[in-house]
Amino acid sequence: MWSESTAEDLAREWISGSGRRWAHLSAVGRLAEETRAWGTGLPSSVVQAAWVHDIGYASGLRDTGMHAIDGARALLRFGAPVAVVALVAHHTGAVYEAAERGLADQFGELPVAYGADLDALTLLDLVVGPAGDLTTPEERIGEILSRYGAEDPVHRAVTRSGPGLLASAMRARARLRLSDEWPFGVAESVLEA
Repeated sequence: MWSESTAEDLAREWISGSGRRWAHLSAVGRLAEETRAWGTGLPSSVVQAAWVHDIGYASGLRDTGMHAIDGARALLRFGAPVAVVALVAHHTGAVYEAAERGLADQFGELPVAYGADLDALTLLDLVVGPAGDLTTPEERIGEILSRYGAEDPVHRAVTRSGPGLLASAMRARARLRLSDEWPFGVAESVLEA
């Protein structure tokens, strides 16, 4: 039976030796757990997806080179719930990156995630920087654009998806009743655990 601890264990197994990638992934997972613990109504599927959203970066799981597709495919093999697979496949504007990489067909084979749960995962991903530090969605998008050159598919995808990602983050913040200061009030120990 899949649970949040199953997702965390899987992430730890595949990503924990990956330095900054693990710092980001584990901080997103812990922030999701903490946010749900506040009574926000964040579903378990979103917390599970938060823990494994970047698992497709693991070298042993790479197939297409696009982490959202590779992660979702791996999760299907690992028996993850369809809702978690769909969230990982579609997180943070992945549909735009798939188009930029010419992987629309492979992307289209994966389960679809829509709505509030995808918004929530996008928000969680956008408020944690690459080293596990808290940030704002606007700063995170700027950081991604500065990290990837203008010709990189990630840069092109985030340029196209940026306004929608910000709108998604705003919807999630409102639905989860998170203050404008969130996540800057989360105990640092949550993100450093």
